[in-house]
Amino acid sequence: MLRKDLLRVSRVGGGYQPKFIDDDECARELAARVIETYHEHIGEPQRRLKAALTDLEREATDFKLVRGLAYLVEREAVFETRAPVDPERARRAAFEAGEAVGVITERDREQALAAAGDRLDANPDDVAASLFADREQNQRLVQFDPRWGSADLCKQYDLSLAATALFDATELRVRSSDPKTLISAVKRLRLLYEIRRTGEGREVVITGPDALFRRSRRYGTRFARLLRTVALSGSWSLEATVDDRGTERTLQLSDGDVTVPGTEPVTEMTFDSTVEADFAARFGSLELDWQLVREPEPLAAGEHVVIPDFAFDWRPGGADTSFRVFFEIMGFWTPEYVEKKLSRFRELEDVAFLVAVDESLGVGETVEELTDGAIPYSETVRVKNVVDALREYERELVANAAAQLPEVLVPEADVVTLADLASDRGVSESALADVSFPEHNLIGRTLVRPAVLEQAGGRIESGMALSDAEAILNEVGIDDTSAALSALGYRVAWEGLAGGTVTPKTE
Repeated sequence: MLRKDLLRVSRVGGGYQPKFIDDDECARELAARVIETYHEHIGEPQRRLKAALTDLEREATDFKLVRGLAYLVEREAVFETRAPVDPERARRAAFEAGEAVGVITERDREQALAAAGDRLDANPDDVAASLFADREQNQRLVQFDPRWGSADLCKQYDLSLAATALFDATELRVRSSDPKTLISAVKRLRLLYEIRRTGEGREVVITGPDALFRRSRRYGTRFARLLRTVALSGSWSLEATVDDRGTERTLQLSDGDVTVPGTEPVTEMTFDSTVEADFAARFGSLELDWQLVREPEPLAAGEHVVIPDFAFDWRPGGADTSFRVFFEIMGFWTPEYVEKKLSRFRELEDVAFLVAVDESLGVGETVEELTDGAIPYSETVRVKNVVDALREYERELVANAAAQLPEVLVPEADVVTLADLASDRGVSESALADVSFPEHNLIGRTLVRPAVLEQAGGRIESGMALSDAEAILNEVGIDDTSAALSALGYRVAWEGLAGGTVTPKTE
């Protein structure tokens, strides 16, 4: 972004259009000269660099363009104080010496500097050169390594100019070929939004500070930052309502206006609130059959769509098949925004949908009526309450899965764990409790054909080291050594830290 005083826009016809460089050859030459000017002044004080840029402004047809290009380039420049003596110490010593001498003439000044030099054990000329070396205009350009050439600098200028034009926007209306990334950025920047269906597709409407309590420049800068993510999508268009010093104007942009010059986006998706981040972290630490998904697919809600904050996918035992429960966290919103959200819930398509509702909103009962359930919270969402709600779905899912299982199952594998079998069937292990397995024995939590167990047992002898017995059982896929040895009529006699020995149960 640029400073607001560097904004260049056209208001012809009542519009509000940035004055882009586009492919202007003269502008590219000007950009190259700005970059060259910085290179030429490495080692020079900043005042000389500024003087050279001022000369360049006088030659150009638009001084704001030069200043804007220089503003972007200066971010890549490093200025440092270079002085023989620490400037603060030099000033203190010189002023104290000057007070003692009573500086009126140039000779008095030289006498005071000599006294300060004696105190600092420095040359008087070094003291004089250091007095104001830390002032911005005297700092020296010590490093300049721009990330852009002249062509990319022009692209960055156009992008920054467009972003600056959004500082005073009150509403954005965006169409993008990558709506999910757009919504992720909107949420991360904590902007209020809704999604509308139009004749041309879906449109994301991002409301500005007038939808809150008062205008805020910080909101405008968030609009500006969002533009970078918008411009990274392959196809997009943006229309903004801008408050131009009390006059409402319309700004229109599209993918043909600005591009992002070869850099990664700065708005990667995280969480739009600490409440969501805290909940996701705590839920993710649990070992459940429910997998947390961030920002799942949009849901139809009449002429609009809803993108929930999360979804829970029930994958018992890591099964490929799943059941999805959508989850929204309703935090602090304006009354108008809450009403819009409730209206979306009323029109929501038939899906499993849970909502955690901030108790301060006072809409828990309404949400309860419109969705599958409202989970009240204050400050943080209690994971236990959410898990309890998911358990209700899980019980029904387990019962339905168990009802669809046959009474008798004959797995093809000679050895298979109940967990793997449940995963293959898309059910939980508990759903297998009433199923009969006529061709297998249940060894611990593993189904084993008797012939396989007998074959392994034939290689195990009394007095064998436990580690050797474990190796034999592992070869055929049996991990539960204790249960397998017990089924074969053995137990383990432990010999302290030296390990165990296989012995018959009768001994």
